[in-house]
Amino acid sequence: MKQKQLRRTLYAICTAFLILAVTGCGDTGQIDDDAVVPANAPAEDSTDNAVQTDTAVNDIDNTESTADESATETESGGDTTINVVAVGDNLVQQYVYGSAQDHAETGESYNFDYCYENIKPLINGDLNIINQETLICGEGFEISGSNFNFNSPVELGDAVIDMGFNVITMCNNHLLDKGESGLQSCLNYWDAQMQKHPGTLVCGVYRDYVDMQQIRTKEVNGKTVAFVSYTENTNGYSLPDNSELEIVYTSQEDIIQQQITAANEIADVVVVTCHWGNEDTYTVTDGQRDLAQKIVDWGGNVIIGTHSHVPQTMEYIPRSDGTQGFVFYSLGNFISAQTDNFNLVGELANFDITVRADGTVDIENVQVSPVITHYDDGNLSNLRLYPYSMYTEELASQHGLPYCTSSTGPSYQVWSMEHIREMFETSVPEQFRKWD
Repeated sequence: MKQKQLRRTLYAICTAFLILAVTGCGDTGQIDDDAVVPANAPAEDSTDNAVQTDTAVNDIDNTESTADESATETESGGDTTINVVAVGDNLVQQYVYGSAQDHAETGESYNFDYCYENIKPLINGDLNIINQETLICGEGFEISGSNFNFNSPVELGDAVIDMGFNVITMCNNHLLDKGESGLQSCLNYWDAQMQKHPGTLVCGVYRDYVDMQQIRTKEVNGKTVAFVSYTENTNGYSLPDNSELEIVYTSQEDIIQQQITAANEIADVVVVTCHWGNEDTYTVTDGQRDLAQKIVDWGGNVIIGTHSHVPQTMEYIPRSDGTQGFVFYSLGNFISAQTDNFNLVGELANFDITVRADGTVDIENVQVSPVITHYDDGNLSNLRLYPYSMYTEELASQHGLPYCTSSTGPSYQVWSMEHIREMFETSVPEQFRKWD
């Protein structure tokens, strides 16, 4: 720990001299070092925030911004609108990549198109955001998908980008499933993907303390959107004291406040992703609500939550000046090979970020649709996603869920269109529901 703190002090001194030499005393958009605490410190364990997880995370790019050439600007009376599509945990467990393996064509090892093809047409926003729950470490690391030990095939990253996702967050509890070397390798993989696909931004982990000062941004419709990401824990693992890598935890509120403040200095919009809360429950913890209010008060415009593997509610959060932010407490799973019914219905959020001529930001037209993971039998064969608009009672009657012996009780095995609606309505307020 002393080695890391010493490096930070030296970095801070060198950075300060460089800033003064280049810019004098002007604003830099960098983070104040005064209140920084070790970014690999374990998250605080409280009753409200205690978390157990079986998901993995994604990592960040070491470039500050990425231009999106394809976005088209929408203006009305000086306002600019950015359409956003966001989904939850891309939890690629063994049976998920097994399905991709079963559907591989000649010369392929994995073909994820089968898993995602039904949902791909809906990934059509200016910003398309996903939590990549599992590491993609590349050559030299075993492919794995169970027991808090996740590493996905490299073909998955191609599939995620091919679906249309252009913001990939990796800050989650599975970051250290393959240790420090696995996380470094995953960062290298995503850096190569960003070079290959310049419109893609991967964020959530930092190479070192200096890199952590660089707020990740993306230009969309003539506006700058900043992204910062936090996780509640890393499954009890921590980086070695001499590691230069940086992960920011939800318990490190001083760093969170500094990053959001810095992001507001350089961007028109601040998007915050939080991997937090308790698993397998629709209930939002007091800790989530408290931190969400602070994030909005500090200047976050929208919070996209993940980790619960169950869809949770969403709401507007007011500030004292009369403006407001918005929080999706958890979008649940995107895809998974889980075997309880509440894990198989996730949320796909579609909303507009409107930047007013006076600089204020509104989150508008929030619509949330169910996303369903389907498989054919107790062996989880032919695992794939469906939007609710494509799902039918016939498909529901053929779901493999009722035959899964790992379910914990009869109510967890009930599966029908009616029950899917009941589960979705439990988590999504009526004003935000979209069925078609």
